[in-house]
Amino acid sequence: MASNPSRKKRLKPGIPFLLLGLLFVLLAGVSVIGLLAISIKDIPAWNSEALLSSNSTLIYGKDKKLIAKVGVENRVPISINDIPLTVQEAFLAAEDHRFYQHHGIDFKGIARAVLKDITGVGMHQGASTITQQLVKLSFLSPEKTFKRKIQEIILAIQVEHYYSKKEIFEMYLNKIYFGQGAYGIQSAAQTYFKKDAKDLTLAEAALLAGLPKSPNYYEPLAPKDTPENQPHQSKNRQNTILQSMVEYKFISQSQADEAYNVQIKITKSPARYPYPFFIDYVTEILIKKFGEEQVYNSGMKVYTTMDANIQTIAENVMSDEKNFPAPQKKEKAQGAVAILDPSNGQVRAIVGGRDHTSRLGWNRATRKPGRQPGSSFKPIIAYGPAIEFAGMGPATVVDDSPLRIADYEPPNFDRKHSGLITLRRALINSVNVVAVKLLVNHATIPRAIEFASRMGFNISSRSVGASLALGTEEVTPMQMAGAYGAFANNGVFNEPVAILRVESSDGTVLDEFKPKPKQVMKPTTAFLLADMMKSVTQEGTGTNAHFGRPAAGKTGTTDDGKDIWFAGFTPDLVGIVWIGYDNPTAMPEAFGGGLPAKIWRKIMSEAHKNLPARDFQRPPGIVSATVDSKSGLLPGPNTPPDHQVTDFFAEGTVPGEVDNTHVMVEICATTGQLPNKYCPDKVIRNLIKLPYTVHPTVADYHDRVPTEICNIHGPGGVYIPPDQGVSPAPGRPVNQGPAVDNKPPSPIGIIPPERGRN
Repeated sequence: MASNPSRKKRLKPGIPFLLLGLLFVLLAGVSVIGLLAISIKDIPAWNSEALLSSNSTLIYGKDKKLIAKVGVENRVPISINDIPLTVQEAFLAAEDHRFYQHHGIDFKGIARAVLKDITGVGMHQGASTITQQLVKLSFLSPEKTFKRKIQEIILAIQVEHYYSKKEIFEMYLNKIYFGQGAYGIQSAAQTYFKKDAKDLTLAEAALLAGLPKSPNYYEPLAPKDTPENQPHQSKNRQNTILQSMVEYKFISQSQADEAYNVQIKITKSPARYPYPFFIDYVTEILIKKFGEEQVYNSGMKVYTTMDANIQTIAENVMSDEKNFPAPQKKEKAQGAVAILDPSNGQVRAIVGGRDHTSRLGWNRATRKPGRQPGSSFKPIIAYGPAIEFAGMGPATVVDDSPLRIADYEPPNFDRKHSGLITLRRALINSVNVVAVKLLVNHATIPRAIEFASRMGFNISSRSVGASLALGTEEVTPMQMAGAYGAFANNGVFNEPVAILRVESSDGTVLDEFKPKPKQVMKPTTAFLLADMMKSVTQEGTGTNAHFGRPAAGKTGTTDDGKDIWFAGFTPDLVGIVWIGYDNPTAMPEAFGGGLPAKIWRKIMSEAHKNLPARDFQRPPGIVSATVDSKSGLLPGPNTPPDHQVTDFFAEGTVPGEVDNTHVMVEICATTGQLPNKYCPDKVIRNLIKLPYTVHPTVADYHDRVPTEICNIHGPGGVYIPPDQGVSPAPGRPVNQGPAVDNKPPSPIGIIPPERGRN
């Protein structure tokens, strides 16, 4: 059969895929060549001096003046001939056991690392050689890109061309960072063991060899008061190094076991640099974001929010032993301070302890877990939500009477109960029962937790109960400073920030802070809380904090005084002070209104010296009105003058109902009870009538309409012994409501929600 000349010739099966494959290979080849060309073009200029030095990160304060250098080198060069072979082998096992076999790039090591990462079998070891690490520390940024990796390989080959293996290894051992400001093996040996590198033991060498991977994480010089288990991590890392040395035939298993069991004595050499707690806090943030190599070696410029004057004031006050309780069992009480500007959240000062003993050590002002804040948490978890969500205010009345919720009975500090009390007065006196009733009955726990979360607190509703009102959640002074900043800033919350901008050594902006203010509560709520807390410093538990200008705050004291706080603010600055023992210890005579409030006053009075005094701005929507302090309602015909108070309200919450709780009642002049028909003397008293009763121990119990009828008067007014008492006359009116025996009836002694406001 003749073929059809018009039919197109078909390609053999598979040819299109082959062409696509060739095209892909061609494009990939072009891309690789292009990337290689770019990498070579931008490769840093060769500089042999760079192999022996590093650039410090420069940190500036809020006035852009240099305040510190991170990576200031504590370096003592040492010849490799003076470093014991065992010490060298520890580093080879940790970083590059084929160092003397390759030419700067270990292709076998790369393949081995990939295989072990995939299979999970064998000791993990990175693919970078010691030469590559030296190049990276000397010439390159720590960014992880193909371009930088290509440059690293090229420079590593170049280094191997110019220097011998011993010279490269010597430069590496003299350059790497070991933590605590120690650069190089000699400085590290002196810093941690007070000895020269030539005298290091196998156990010490293995410990040091584990540090360069992450000096902060494996830091063995953790201060004794550090909750973190850093020495445990360094010990694990030491064991890994020893086992690697066994695997690579540097030592035997028995030598490794013996070295592991050696009890190494670590020395403590205090870090010496200015404003250490603030610098540590900034350094930790930088390391988390950029990595240790870039922070300690790249010469970054970091612009911070620190006020050197305020930081110095805070450090001086916190270092004065007169401001702290006496030591107990040879342990001294610790303290922490966090100060920020509420208008923008910028941190002005951080003091994480009474003395600074270790670089990047325990910072009590910022590190979690924190400590229980006690009553200083009440404005955040109880009063704030009650005002924000339930329309309450300073003049709202709550009954401070005994309360039981399931098996929980919150005690007041003085073990007494005031009875009917306004929120302002309850906060002034830090009444626990009122805070619990606000949380449970008015704010409700879920809404209170949501309110606190707006200000940076992550509280799980599954693990809390009514005691949350008394400050059982663990917090840090920095968290508290951020939250109190919203009270001082018309309800606008700013996340605390210590770094404004980070630049590379050539001025390229690497990171910049962008403010993200959040309106977390109504301006009226913030003002009412601030005004109530002004009263705390003027006439309440926080009078020791008063320093002659408008200031607000709240004291906090946990069970047995294990944690004592003062959280306070002015329109210009927020300051949080905590005192306690690192191993929580009772301080029965200590309270937040004592030493913490005095420390706060000393710092703030100095910090405000050049600032004009100003009061908290009253926002639109705030009005004042006079109400009855026992009902929260407008004064009625029977409201006594001394029960009338004038206070602030958010518009729409001024009560429209007139007080009807004060009533004129006839009582027996002898017993104060409702009279029977035989009582000889009867008087009319202005008493409070409510649809429930309270326990006789409540302070205003006798100001309330009695529920019992006199049973001591018989015919002719003659006294009758109690066992022969008179029964109530039929039909005699009594105040209805179940009697209370330490178990107040529902609604657990609170003025009904609809009363005291519209």
